[in-house]
Amino acid sequence: MFVPRTIRSSSDWLDADGAKIYTIAKHDGPVAQAPFHERLAQVKASRSLPWPQTAHFAIFHEGTSPYLVLCWWGNDNELFTSVSVLTQEGWAERPDLYSFCLYDMEVMWEERNAYIDTVDCADPSLQSYRLRRRRDRLDAA
Repeated sequence: MFVPRTIRSSSDWLDADGAKIYTIAKHDGPVAQAPFHERLAQVKASRSLPWPQTAHFAIFHEGTSPYLVLCWWGNDNELFTSVSVLTQEGWAERPDLYSFCLYDMEVMWEERNAYIDTVDCADPSLQSYRLRRRRDRLDAA
């Protein structure tokens, strides 16, 4: 049964390449981000993309298992995704077993709108894209 989850972000939550970071948790507390950052770096290193020049975001999702969803914009208006799940054997990226879920899609919708307003527009700005967050999502810490 669907139960809303806590979605948080901050304009300061960027990785070294400018990925916007979101957390989703089924609990009310903060998400421990360190294990996700390590996996995020591994996933990005496995792809030859110019990350600092690419509009992208990551979701650190603490649900029934930890999920890392990395999304990036390419081909003008396409959203590419990578999903990693922390299993008993370690992080696994298995598109035949794991995908993003309906909670992640809420962030994706927000990011779609941010991308249209800041990048896929007459005056594109990657900096504006990276700064854009919904106010009600901002981390209070």
